[in-house]
Amino acid sequence: MTISSSENKHVVVYVFPFGSHPIPLLNLILKLAHASPNTFFSFIGTQQSNQPLFTKPNIPNNIKFFNIHDGVPEGHVLGFHPVEKVNLFLQAAPQNLQNGIDLAVADTKQKVTCIIADAFVVPSLVIAQKLNVPWIPVWPPLSCSLSAHFHTDFIRQKCAENNARDRSFDFLRGLYKMRVEDLPEDIINCGDGEETLFSKTLASLGEVLPKAKAVVMNFFEELDPPLFVEDMRSKLQNMLYVGFLTLSIPLPPLPPSENDETGCLSWLDKQKSTSVVYVSFGTTVTPPPHELVALAEALEESGFPFLWSLKDHLKGVLPEGFLERTSDIGKIVPWVPQTQVLGHDSVGVFVTHCGCNSVFESISNGVPMICRPFFGDHGMTGRMVEDIWEIGVKIEGGVFTKNGLLKSLNLILVKEEGKKMRENAQKVKKTVLDAAGPNGKAAQDLKALVEIVSS
Repeated sequence: MTISSSENKHVVVYVFPFGSHPIPLLNLILKLAHASPNTFFSFIGTQQSNQPLFTKPNIPNNIKFFNIHDGVPEGHVLGFHPVEKVNLFLQAAPQNLQNGIDLAVADTKQKVTCIIADAFVVPSLVIAQKLNVPWIPVWPPLSCSLSAHFHTDFIRQKCAENNARDRSFDFLRGLYKMRVEDLPEDIINCGDGEETLFSKTLASLGEVLPKAKAVVMNFFEELDPPLFVEDMRSKLQNMLYVGFLTLSIPLPPLPPSENDETGCLSWLDKQKSTSVVYVSFGTTVTPPPHELVALAEALEESGFPFLWSLKDHLKGVLPEGFLERTSDIGKIVPWVPQTQVLGHDSVGVFVTHCGCNSVFESISNGVPMICRPFFGDHGMTGRMVEDIWEIGVKIEGGVFTKNGLLKSLNLILVKEEGKKMRENAQKVKKTVLDAAGPNGKAAQDLKALVEIVSS
């Protein structure tokens, strides 16, 4: 799919320079740049967020990176809470985003014709309105979490009336399976005027996103509940699903095991089919020490072979003698080639924090999950896993205990319910394969997005 235009277009792209957000946005722009070679894309982020992306292979000539300030005042000493950096970035965003525009226009000698931005960078709407160009926000998290931000005021009202944490929202089309306990803390705990700038930004999404020319979803429509899709479409001018922006579907075949320097694939080769417990919590989440102990105790008592991605400095938290006692059945490494591991036949269950990239990788490989959500949209993602797709469970009580994890492991790896979850996981995997194909909605919606930015 290639669209040409007699007039070159200039699209400015604003990054939310935190966590895993820059990568899916760049992958979307790569798709657009290849499909519309006469459109120039100015990719604007901080030096820290842009630097790792420079090394990505095959960046086309119609993409150029520009650095803006991260908003941290000179001499300011940051605290330990990560949201401080986010608040400082958003506080300085109006001027810094304009600085990015100035850099891009001066370099390209082309006026801006469209703005694409991570949806968290709400100030980019003001820039688009000032320039009178289309504004296209991209939603990198799981799509269903967007519904909570549209219903924030109503949710807070209901929470104030009834503090029950397990209360459901079956009266809201977009949240009909969700419970209060699943929602981001910023939504249910910030109705008292003590909000951070980041919380206020998220709470404003229900007001600002309907002003967008289109909202791009990092997901497949075929996986979303129809009631959610209907609800969002009634609120937005246009909603475009472009598939998983961190994965290439179908996934490539596994490389030869001997090429894996971590030794994970060679170790998995020696295990029985669907027998291994794979444990990982991504790059930003670390369970508290007492939960790591409970997790280790459950793995040891279960007797199931396990592969655990755990940083070396955390091994000292584990029960004394654990590493020696489990050396025959377990493998612990500081980093794992996760997509490849999840694609190996011996992996039977994924113990995860429910970060969207991890969940995307798991469902693309048909692997059931045990979910221990930590923050943000993790809880909503876990509810989708358990109650919408029925391909896993949320951990009992919301935190790791030895007995709770043993119960979940036995449920998925031994009992009949687990067999059904595995069957469902394979069905979801097939849905993803079909959705990513030429007849899926993602191909149509990507084409529609290309036409918006290039015409």
